[in-house]
Amino acid sequence: MSRSDSPAPKGRPWAIWLPLVLFGALVALFLGGLLRPAQTEVASAMIGQPLPEFTLPPATQDRPGLATADFRKGEPRLLNVFASWCVPCAAEAPQLDEMKRAGVPIDGVAIRDRKEDIAKFLARYGNPFATIGKDDISEVQLGIGSSGVPETFVIDGNGVIRYQHIGPIMERDIGTILVELDNARQPL
Repeated sequence: MSRSDSPAPKGRPWAIWLPLVLFGALVALFLGGLLRPAQTEVASAMIGQPLPEFTLPPATQDRPGLATADFRKGEPRLLNVFASWCVPCAAEAPQLDEMKRAGVPIDGVAIRDRKEDIAKFLARYGNPFATIGKDDISEVQLGIGSSGVPETFVIDGNGVIRYQHIGPIMERDIGTILVELDNARQPL
């Protein structure tokens, strides 16, 4: 009997196609994940929550430290979490300076940093901060829901967190932050 005369396999003729179907499904799943837009917003559990109570010592000689009470004076402010060793913090410096020139009050929290390094960083990249607190153990950083540097928060005039921007502020982000700052003027 020749090969062409051999009987067809009995039982499960579809089984020969199963590996190809599974491979196709895996490729479709993979491509779906690649082509779907990534989530760029992180919903913080701290939005709508008051700042935790804190008092931080000054991080530089020429600026006062920072306390929760500084954010309860009736006007919204930006709170920027940064560090001198943070490369993206240097990248966002021109945007912070631009917002300061536009009249936006900005306060800083320097994370796990030395005063002399902070001073060098600010001398090189500019100092947009009205106050800068030194957070050596990341207590305030973690208390406000920040997971890294840089991060910027819009705090309303009652000390409530209204918006969180994760990562460096780029030119394209300034409009959104200014809108959120304006929204923070409105009651919750």
